[in-house]
Amino acid sequence: MPTTAPPAAHALGDVTASDSTLRRFLHGLPGVDAVGLEARAASLGTRSIKTTAKAYAIDLAISMVDLTTLEGADTPGKIRALGAKAVRPDPTDRSAPATAAVCVYPDMVATAKEAVAGSGVKVASVATAFPAGRAALEVKLADVRDAVAAGADEIDMVIDRGAFLAGRYLKVYDEITAVRETCGAARLKVIFETGELSTYDNIRRASWLGMLAGADFIKTSTGKVAVNATPANTLLMLEAVRDFRAQTGVQIGVKPAGGIRTTKDAVKFLVLVNETAGEDWLDNHWFRFGASSLLNDLLMQRQKLATGRYSGPDYVTVD
Repeated sequence: MPTTAPPAAHALGDVTASDSTLRRFLHGLPGVDAVGLEARAASLGTRSIKTTAKAYAIDLAISMVDLTTLEGADTPGKIRALGAKAVRPDPTDRSAPATAAVCVYPDMVATAKEAVAGSGVKVASVATAFPAGRAALEVKLADVRDAVAAGADEIDMVIDRGAFLAGRYLKVYDEITAVRETCGAARLKVIFETGELSTYDNIRRASWLGMLAGADFIKTSTGKVAVNATPANTLLMLEAVRDFRAQTGVQIGVKPAGGIRTTKDAVKFLVLVNETAGEDWLDNHWFRFGASSLLNDLLMQRQKLATGRYSGPDYVTVD
């Protein structure tokens, strides 16, 4: 299976030689047919699946969740509870898979790491002055260093949307590559905040920019703005990673985040993955859901398939 590689290792390294070559490349990407994109996303969202396939899809979706809490009121106790839930989402059923990761602020990484120790669940940390990204590069890199030193397996960084929207693509590229270097062995997810990029063309350009700079994942959003992950913007990013692998042999993951709350939503996104990028991405190494409430609905639907009864929200933990 193709793996990620440093930006200098792939076939498109020369397009980042200067601001002008990078701009020429990004603005030379095919324009997005917004009507066609949204129509295809809507069409794929109507696909129905059989009960046996639904059971498989639910377990797959659970295993892809980055169980997330990013609140100012987060406490060590809340993080320990979140970690316990990530490791054993349904305490009454040991066959339920663990989630992919827990996602927390840098100061909570050590607590989260202890909570999931020995389980295989990863600890992801947001960084780079999340969620706005409005800080000097050294501050952003210090944020990353703190998270990695505390044991983070994955770093979720935000791009400088102001620089991107002003056309300062090389600045954004250089920041991503600096963060990539600072991450060391930790995997890097690059967040675009698609709701602030205004156009599908910008989302396509941001996707390629992030991949050129060495992202291991490209991620839609922080979950802190009005418009987060949608089927259309996720479909566009899946097309980007598919095409990037076709050109370079390097496989990049995708993480839609924010607004995905129900099993029905999750299944729609899994259909998008299968039909757009292909089966190679149907694995939590390459696809994640950034979510908190989604896990509870997946567990309730899982219980319903197993027992024939809908247990309701009182039968799953809130955190």
